[in-house]
Amino acid sequence: MNIFENIISFGNDLLWSKVLIIVLIGLGLYFTIKTKFVQFRMIGEMFRLLGEGVGHTVDKEKKSVSSFQAFAMSTASRVGTGNLAGVALAISLGGPGAVFWMWLIALIGSASAFVESTLSQIYKIKDNEGYRGGPAYYMENGLNKRWMGIIFAILITITFGLVFNSVQANTIALSLEGAYGLNRLLVGIILAIFTGVIIFGGVHRVAKVSGLIVPIMAIFYLLIAIFVVIKNINLIPSVFALIFSNAFGLKEVVSGGIGAALMYGIKRGLFSNEAGMGSAPNAAATAEVSHPVKQGLIQALSVFTDTLIINSATAFIILTTSAWTKSDLEGIAITQAALSTHVGGWATAFLAIAVFLFAFSSVIGNYYYGETNIEFIRTNKSWLLVYRLLVIGMVLFGSVAKIQIVWDMADLFMGLMALINLIAITLLGKYAFDALNDYLKQRKEGKEPVFYQKNISGLKNVECWNEPVKEKI
Repeated sequence: MNIFENIISFGNDLLWSKVLIIVLIGLGLYFTIKTKFVQFRMIGEMFRLLGEGVGHTVDKEKKSVSSFQAFAMSTASRVGTGNLAGVALAISLGGPGAVFWMWLIALIGSASAFVESTLSQIYKIKDNEGYRGGPAYYMENGLNKRWMGIIFAILITITFGLVFNSVQANTIALSLEGAYGLNRLLVGIILAIFTGVIIFGGVHRVAKVSGLIVPIMAIFYLLIAIFVVIKNINLIPSVFALIFSNAFGLKEVVSGGIGAALMYGIKRGLFSNEAGMGSAPNAAATAEVSHPVKQGLIQALSVFTDTLIINSATAFIILTTSAWTKSDLEGIAITQAALSTHVGGWATAFLAIAVFLFAFSSVIGNYYYGETNIEFIRTNKSWLLVYRLLVIGMVLFGSVAKIQIVWDMADLFMGLMALINLIAITLLGKYAFDALNDYLKQRKEGKEPVFYQKNISGLKNVECWNEPVKEKI
C-alpha cells in the first residue's frame, strides 16, 4: 500500500466510522422529530407534487428547471453504481444485515434531505440560466459564513465532480470487461468522450438527459427485479429473516458482525441516497416552484425511491442466490452473477448496459454539482474549463484504477462534505421548520402554497422570494 492509499485508509477509519454514523443518525432523528415525521405523514403530498411537476411547463425565457427535472437530476446522481455495485459491496463486506441499516438511514435521512433541499430553495439565487443554490449558498447567506461555503464548494467539487465520477467509471469499466471482455482503457476513452459532449452543453442539457434516462433505466431495472421476486416469491420470507437475523442476531453480537453490517450499510446507503450530504440541494435549488417546501418534499421522495425501491430490488436479487458468499467476486460482479443465476447468462450483458445507463446518468448529475459550486467561488470561464477537463480525466482514471482505491476515496471525501453540511442545516433548520408550518397552514386553508420572505420572521439575505411589486393605477 503506497502513501496515498495509507492516507485514504487512515482518514476513513478515523473520521467516517466513528463520527459520521453517529452524527447522521442523531441529526436524522432530530429532524424527523422537529418536522413531526414529515417523511411519513406527507408521503401522499410528495406524489401529488411529483405528478404536478411532470406536467408543468417552465418559462423558457427564465430558462428555469421544472420540479420534476430537478427531481430527475438529483435522482440521476443518487441512482447509480451505489444501487448495483454498492449494495453488493455492502452485503459482501457487512453481511445481509447491512441491508437493514440501508433502509434505516433512508427512513431517517429523508428528513435531513427535506431540510437541506428546503433551505436550498429558500436561499437560491438567480443567474443567467434560471436559479442556482445549495449548501455553499445557504452557508454564505443564511449563516453569513462565506469561508464555510467556499470549503464546502471545494469539497463537493472534488467529491462529486472528480472522485464520485471515478467510482461510476470504475463500475462501468468492470461490468463491461466482465460481460464482453472489453479493454478498460478503451471503455474509459469512450466514456470520457461521451461525458465531454454532455457537460459542455450546460445545465439544461444535463437536466434534459437526466429526465430522459432516469425514468427509463429505473423502470426497466425494476421490471427485471419484480420478475425475479415473483419467480422466487417463496424465498422472500427467508430473505427478510436473513436480513433481520444478521442485523440483530446473537451470533452477530458475539462476532462483531452487527458493527460491520451497520458501518457498511450506512456507508453504502449514504453513498447511494446522499441524504444529508449536501449534494441534492444543488439540483433542488434549480427548480421553479411556488414554495420551497415543495422541492423539499420531492427530494425526500427521491431518497425513498433510491434506497427503499431500487436498493431493495438489488438486495433481493443477490440474497436469493449464493453469489454474495463467493470470495472471488466483488462489487458489480456479485450482482451480475446473482442476476445470471435467476434469468440466465444474458443477464451479465444486460446488467452491463444497465450499469452504463445508471452510472452515466450519475456522471452528468455529479458534474453539475461541481459546476454550480465553482460558480459560487468565482464565475470564471477558465476555471470552468479546467474543471470540465479534470472531470473527463477522472472518468478516464476511474476506468482503469483499482476498485478499493476509488471507493475509499469516495468514502473519505463524502464524510468530510457531509459533516460540514450537517452542521449548517442544524444551525439553519428553524427556517425549514417554519417554512413547513407555513406550507401546511396554507394547504389547510385550501390554498396552493405561495412563499414570500415575510412569511418567516427573521429571515434575511433572501433573493428570490420577495413579493411582486404592484403597479400603481
